[in-house]
Amino acid sequence: MNEERTVYDPGYVYIERDRIVDVGGMTGERVERWRSETERTIDASGMAVIPGLINGHTHLFQTFLRGVSDDYKLSDWLRQVIWPGSLAMEPGDFHLAALIGCIENLKSGATTVMDHHYVHTAEANTDGVLRAMEETGIRGYLARGGVDLSYEPRLREDEAAIFARTDSLLDRWSGAASGRIEIAMGPLNLYGCSRGFLEKAARFSEERGLITHIHVAETSDQIENTLGRFGLRNLELVEAVGMLSPRTQVVHGIWLDDGELELLAKRGASVIHCPVSNMYLASGVARVPEMLKKGINVALGTDGPGSNNCQDNLEVLKFTACLHKVERLDSTLLPAMEVLEMGTRGGARALGREVDLGTLAPGKKADLAIVDLRKAHIAPVHRYSSALVYNANGNDVHTVIVNGSLVVEKGRCTRVDEDEIIRRAQRRVDELREKLAGAYAVFGARD
Repeated sequence: MNEERTVYDPGYVYIERDRIVDVGGMTGERVERWRSETERTIDASGMAVIPGLINGHTHLFQTFLRGVSDDYKLSDWLRQVIWPGSLAMEPGDFHLAALIGCIENLKSGATTVMDHHYVHTAEANTDGVLRAMEETGIRGYLARGGVDLSYEPRLREDEAAIFARTDSLLDRWSGAASGRIEIAMGPLNLYGCSRGFLEKAARFSEERGLITHIHVAETSDQIENTLGRFGLRNLELVEAVGMLSPRTQVVHGIWLDDGELELLAKRGASVIHCPVSNMYLASGVARVPEMLKKGINVALGTDGPGSNNCQDNLEVLKFTACLHKVERLDSTLLPAMEVLEMGTRGGARALGREVDLGTLAPGKKADLAIVDLRKAHIAPVHRYSSALVYNANGNDVHTVIVNGSLVVEKGRCTRVDEDEIIRRAQRRVDELREKLAGAYAVFGARD
């Protein structure tokens, strides 16, 4: 996944500790040297070795809420599924839900995940999510979400508390787990935040050098909201409060006009494209081909399991390519290699981590995924990029290495007991359904 789009067939990646030392073809003296020096060799015959995919946006707690009910528009889905479900969850539930979410991401080839966490009914909720990242071995960013204005009242926070709690997270978690965990600033959206809070959040991020991760222009109603309140479109408001910069991650960005695309390009901000969620909620289609032509960095995300309903990062590649081809009636758009770049290098660039993530190259972090192509739904293979984008899915991931550590081996997580976690989660979800069924019909249905 380098600039030259080099493919080694066959090839090798040589790792020492948490770094890639060498990458190349299977000929020459260096190969024999590495063979003689290595402590362990992973045979990837018939497989594709790629940089770990980067899931640019999700909500890990929503693993507990996937499939509660489908076929809702965004506003109704929030009110009838996400808000009541998340408010019923207890601190231990957030840890358990995030464990499943991290397992799911790793097993579908994602070595890095950006979690937008906004349910702060107890301070322990956030620590539970971060502990799940630590325990499973994934490289995790947590965007500390918050709203101070509208939204569901029980999810609002006083702005002073938001900044104080974010500082506390930075003190306790930034750089934890051998540097795998980082904290970002995550004002949840524009319709739930006051202008004063957004301005303070922009200064807070600037002073601490943080990524700002925020939902922008996900639906047409959101554009009307900011036009009515401020006379500004969504991205115009982000710019006006001083929040738009190369460290800004604009999640969705569906309803952006020409001027806003120019603004994105000028400020060097990134867009996190979540095609499956956008289709599931019928939010619209982001102008990704135009963004790429303008030099705007686009990364990919699954979005939360409540609106996808899974976090299969390989599946997202196919949806990305197919959505834009059919929306524009142009089958030439978004070739497979370009989509792979969005899922790897695009994600690294959005994190400001091009120097050490996103490609297989000497000096980069040893974050990689090995995908088994010897499957009836993949083989025989003509082009590796095509096989990965159009054929493979998360069940084809064989091995995952993060920070030089083997975290998935032969399709199973190595650090946690998947089966026990799933059993515990199902028991707890059944209890929550029973608790909520009387007040919300969707939690009582078992069709």
